[in-house]
Amino acid sequence: MNYTLISVIGCVVLFLGMLLVAYLAYRLGRWRSVETGVATEGSGALTGAIFALLGLMLAFTFNGAFSRLDARRQLIVQESNAIGTAYLRLDLLPPEVQPGLRESFREYLASRVAFNKVIKDIPAATEEITRTMALQDEIWNQAVVGSREAEYQAARLLLLPALNEMIDIVTTRSIAIQTHPPVIIWVVLSVLALTCAGIAGYSASAVEHPRYIYMIAFAAITVLTIYVILDVEYPSSGFVRLVRENQMLANLAEMMK
Repeated sequence: MNYTLISVIGCVVLFLGMLLVAYLAYRLGRWRSVETGVATEGSGALTGAIFALLGLMLAFTFNGAFSRLDARRQLIVQESNAIGTAYLRLDLLPPEVQPGLRESFREYLASRVAFNKVIKDIPAATEEITRTMALQDEIWNQAVVGSREAEYQAARLLLLPALNEMIDIVTTRSIAIQTHPPVIIWVVLSVLALTCAGIAGYSASAVEHPRYIYMIAFAAITVLTIYVILDVEYPSSGFVRLVRENQMLANLAEMMK
């Protein structure tokens, strides 16, 4: 799914919608002014409260998006460290077991690197996750069998927890990738943006020739802010990418060759 395209289309529609609502509200205000002979005036307290609510919603959504982005970065680093630690502890196993496990690790890491590359393509990402889970079972079974001898019990106690952490972090990352604000948040943001545009247009009807540039600037800044939030919320699709973090796994894969 191309989240960038969806975000751009949604923001363009919202921008045009805000301009349309502002213009219609302005025409309504002018009509009332002509009909009543009194210049249109809005409620300053109510207007301020609605604009403040929009700002508050944008701020909380913006902060939440960056918090989730930082959490995803940390999880990639943790996964890289977990894989590296487990790989190093393979040295504790019998020499005849190590080559097969090391090859499985290389395939596993290649799968994780491939997942990061196709993360925008849901079917491909799902297929890669399935491959990852199969390799997890293979690595775990090899490690259990390879450390079964009594003289390798100490290695077992060190290796299996490391493998368990390596496996668990995949599930944690998968949940983090899918964690986003509920749709109702985006609906409320859009409704608030349209409402504020309408209030701005209605307030501008106090003069016969308003400066439309202000309405356009307000709509553009609001929509740009929402687009940035969406871009941060869905990294690897637009301008915001986890390049350095993903490169850690790629570098680790190179070290294992």
